[in-house]
Amino acid sequence: MPRTAYVNGRYVPHGDAHVHIEDRGFQFADGVYEVVSVVDGVFADEDGHLARLSRSLNELDLPWPMHPMSLRFVMREVARRNRVRNGLLYVQITRGEAPRDFRFPVDPAPTLVVTCRATKFNAPQHLEKGVSVITIPDIRWARRDIKSVALLPQVLGKQQAAEAGAFEAWQVDPDGTVTEGCSSNAWIVTQAGVLVTRAASNRILNGITRLSLLAEAEAAGIPFEERAFTVEEAYAAREALISSASTFCIPVTRIDGRPVGDGMPGPLGRRLRQAYLAHVGVADPVAARS
Repeated sequence: MPRTAYVNGRYVPHGDAHVHIEDRGFQFADGVYEVVSVVDGVFADEDGHLARLSRSLNELDLPWPMHPMSLRFVMREVARRNRVRNGLLYVQITRGEAPRDFRFPVDPAPTLVVTCRATKFNAPQHLEKGVSVITIPDIRWARRDIKSVALLPQVLGKQQAAEAGAFEAWQVDPDGTVTEGCSSNAWIVTQAGVLVTRAASNRILNGITRLSLLAEAEAAGIPFEERAFTVEEAYAAREALISSASTFCIPVTRIDGRPVGDGMPGPLGRRLRQAYLAHVGVADPVAARS
């Protein structure tokens, strides 16, 4: 079935969707985005994603292209037109078309693009055997809390991970502490059973799935700490995890080729994944296929 995209007020065939060559997203990466998982027709953590989108827009002094309630309608219509019940929906907003100039244009007309595509969430082996990560230097800018479309460092990191046969790359600050993955938040479980993930700041993107997992951990009485952890701590961890809108929560069983714990997914990671899916109100899309 041909895909449909929404671009600046029009629903158009995906292959015909385009923005102007002088769009500031293309020229300067002057824009932000969000990714929302659609699971069995449910927009997972939709309120949180739109709240973070609002924050990103505010941090860049970018106006909303339409009222947030109208955007919710467009999101659902794009999913409906693409017949997506399990997939990923992307919302991207830039400062719009303007003659090339570093300074903001006066009275900008933001560009809004919404797309949606079906996807198969995490292969069963990712839950059965876990995934591997490598560690790389974090070379990003200092405002990682803004979900900007400027993703070149993450592109390079993802490619490095792929070439190493890994699922993800964990980025590491000069002090030896892990910030986050290229498209995910990073977690460990200490030998004492404490869940650890880096505290929200301008050093990481405050993941919406991350926030929900922390809330579920608190509700379940799981001890956790929001703090930086070193690569050496990760090597010595009982369990490790990554979380994101597209992966939910999956186990990491190898870091830089070293096994985490006994090299198999641990119970706390499985417990958190099920708690998150219960929070969203859906069945596990991987378990349903396996």
